[in-house]
Amino acid sequence: MNRRNNQHIPVLLNEVVAAMQIQPNGIYVDCTAGLGGHSQALLNKLGSEGKLICIDQDKNSIQSIKQLFAGDQRVKIIHDDFISIQHVLDDLKIKKVDGILLDLGVSSPMFDDPKRGFSYHHEGKLDMRMNQNQKLDAWLILNKYDAKQLNFIFKYYGEIRKCKKVTDAIINFRKKHEINTTTQLVEIIKSALPPKQLHIKKHPARNYFQAIRIAVNDELNKLKLFLSKAFGLLNKYGRLVIITFHSLEDRIVKQAFIKKTTMRIPKEVPVLSEQIDYLLITKHPIIANQEEVTINHRARSAKLRAIERK
Repeated sequence: MNRRNNQHIPVLLNEVVAAMQIQPNGIYVDCTAGLGGHSQALLNKLGSEGKLICIDQDKNSIQSIKQLFAGDQRVKIIHDDFISIQHVLDDLKIKKVDGILLDLGVSSPMFDDPKRGFSYHHEGKLDMRMNQNQKLDAWLILNKYDAKQLNFIFKYYGEIRKCKKVTDAIINFRKKHEINTTTQLVEIIKSALPPKQLHIKKHPARNYFQAIRIAVNDELNKLKLFLSKAFGLLNKYGRLVIITFHSLEDRIVKQAFIKKTTMRIPKEVPVLSEQIDYLLITKHPIIANQEEVTINHRARSAKLRAIERK
């Protein structure tokens, strides 16, 4: 993988802009602004009366987008979690918006920074916190959680059916030594796997790292909480666009979108009609084309779904 080319390439950029259907004087929220790639593209479509609200929980990202958008009065930059979107809009005295974007991927600079502890390719302290102010990190999970908790994390968040040997290896290792680094964890995982699994195309630690990261950041519960709020914040014809990167996230978004756009009254109940307030824009998820995947390796697993308030 060419990491230089992955340094800061917003995923599905053209597709995001098209799906959002920007109105020049509208109000839009980028809930995971990162380094501002998607935000910049949205801002380019806005007129002088338009507004863009950039939210991110990572303090390094906030510093970067403050520099990027310095002096642009159309932009509000908020250091917060995307689940706080309702409070953010309340503080800004905004009731409804014309578009909301949520990109659930870990930004490339964050992923490639060894000090953040996200990657199995780099040695670093076990961390994986997107919000550096929270107490729970990967070190705490790996050194303090019991076998039952670890098995749950690996099975449900990593979708790993046979994880007991890896869990046992973690428990046995930490009886003598703390697990402090990403490379230590990778070696523990490898030591517990059969030889054939060490030579597959996908890195043997990939799903374990994903599972721990999801647990550290409570990603699935936060997504569900966000979805419980976001639909009601849209103006008429406003759109919610979400990019996911693994099946657990995508399933939650897909089911939430279907629920909002499907009649829930049984067919046998004699009613004239039921009001459905949302329109499904993407019947099937939009994925990156081969050209984008070649340029940006991490786009290979991205899926975009969009919904509109009618």
